Amino acid sequence: MLRFFTLLALCSIAQCCPTILTKSQWGGRSPTCRTAMSVPVPYVIIHHTEGTACSSKSTCTTQAKNVQSYHMNSNGWCDVGYSFLIGGDGSIFEGRGWTSVGAHAPNYNSKSIGISLIGSFTKSNPTTAAQNAAKSLISCGVSKGYIKSTYILKGHRNVTATDCPGNTFYNTVKTWPRFQA
Repeated sequence: MLRFFTLLALCSIAQCCPTILTKSQWGGRSPTCRTAMSVPVPYVIIHHTEGTACSSKSTCTTQAKNVQSYHMNSNGWCDVGYSFLIGGDGSIFEGRGWTSVGAHAPNYNSKSIGISLIGSFTKSNPTTAAQNAAKSLISCGVSKGYIKSTYILKGHRNVTATDCPGNTFYNTVKTWPRFQA
């Protein structure tokens, strides 16, 4: 029992966070521009990539690269639009990160962290590992001062006309702490 409380105390002191694969670790391209974002931000916006889901580090890495290529080559953006991408295996991929303005939610890009789960979640939910990684990432952002402790959680559809993050996943996100439509 003492070991558990010691670990808890160390985590709160060290602000334990999940492993986030940096762009260089997952083989992402460098951004062609960057706009600094003031932190802490008041919003977290949840997305899905509306593409193929993944279930291993290797397939999720491929999908993260595909999303970045689509955003940079087809959309003409200077990087992945999201702050972070999360695979079905729970891997977290750095997109624009904690301190760069994203391109994921008009009128909210400069005041939110955008987290996108890899896959299409209209008829099914992301894996438990992916959902837990998203929740852990949000807690990390709060503990490190990137996200306000009084943040508001929204689905992408709450800030612009879209079906993102998919009907099934949206209904789940509505049950998460701090959600407001």
